[in-house]
Amino acid sequence: MKSLAAIMWSSTGNFEIEEVELDPPKEGEVLVRWEHAGLCHSDEHTRHGDLPVTPPIIGGHEGSGVVEEVGPGVTRVKPGDRFISSWMPQCNQCIYCLRGQHNMCVNGAYMMTSTMLDGTQRAHARGQGMGGVDLLGSFSQWNVIPEAGVVVVDESVPLDVVAILACGVPTGWGSAVNAADTRPGDVVVVFGAGGIGINAVQGAAFAGARMVVAVDPVEFKRDTALKLGATHAFATAEEAQDFVMAETWGHGAQSAIITISVGTTQIVTEAFNIIGKRGTVVLTSVSNPATQLSLPMLDTVLYEKRLVGSLFGTGSPHYTIPQLLKLYQDGHLRLDELITNRYPLEKVNEGYDDLIAGKNIRGVLDIAH
Repeated sequence: MKSLAAIMWSSTGNFEIEEVELDPPKEGEVLVRWEHAGLCHSDEHTRHGDLPVTPPIIGGHEGSGVVEEVGPGVTRVKPGDRFISSWMPQCNQCIYCLRGQHNMCVNGAYMMTSTMLDGTQRAHARGQGMGGVDLLGSFSQWNVIPEAGVVVVDESVPLDVVAILACGVPTGWGSAVNAADTRPGDVVVVFGAGGIGINAVQGAAFAGARMVVAVDPVEFKRDTALKLGATHAFATAEEAQDFVMAETWGHGAQSAIITISVGTTQIVTEAFNIIGKRGTVVLTSVSNPATQLSLPMLDTVLYEKRLVGSLFGTGSPHYTIPQLLKLYQDGHLRLDELITNRYPLEKVNEGYDDLIAGKNIRGVLDIAH
């Protein structure tokens, strides 16, 4: 069958809208109809080369839609199922899956390689085969994805809203709740109040933090953070540092979470300085692969400071997504307020330009068929 898709034809540059031909699903795969796709910053990183991909590749890894057809051996989902995508097609067999660390599954090696799990491809255009980002390619009307990429939801779920639950929301929320291990009474600082950071703010507030301090140069994002759980917001790390030290009698914060667009050594240093003894810096931001950190070793030892990385909020997609969906339905997690603008598939690049310009907390593609 044929489908319009937003394709990266080179390692950097804009997405191009083009018709692709799709093969039927093979063993363990399903054909899906994408209804909505979140404009997660990870796909923006592919436009600028911050995340290496193997082109050509269909963009998009956050999405929601309907299962159209299932391939041989598929037992967990059926045609007609409504779903949210899972960016990690967990195998449930590797040592990480057996430990419950599904975000670390060895299938992650296929995420940016432009093939399916068997090394072949289902989408074709210009005489070339291609895969999708995270084996999903949600910037497309239809696509073939692994069965493990489907998290089934019921009929009451608004697919146009919950598409953003596929990655950005749990990544931010889990950075605060899981990686930072926020406890009641903690002081938490979040550097970057965009699509991931705003959910770190929500997660820290829900976990009972006494103060949630958002740091972002964009006034619109600071205002949004204050509406969604932040107790204070500042434009610069210096302002936040002065405030936190004054409010904690010089002890510092329990945690600092880095969710800016591209991580830098400077922001890690600023986060390291704002935490106190036994404090934790959570590094969630993507950074250039060549970037190397240098931290004060003696302070790390004497104050027992910790620096931890966090992928997908240190959670398991097939557990975390339904859990957060329930929190949304119960009114504890705000999603509707995060969606700033909506775009048709053909305006995917405009959506990302707006993200870079600071106009969006979250943008969503409404995909026509």
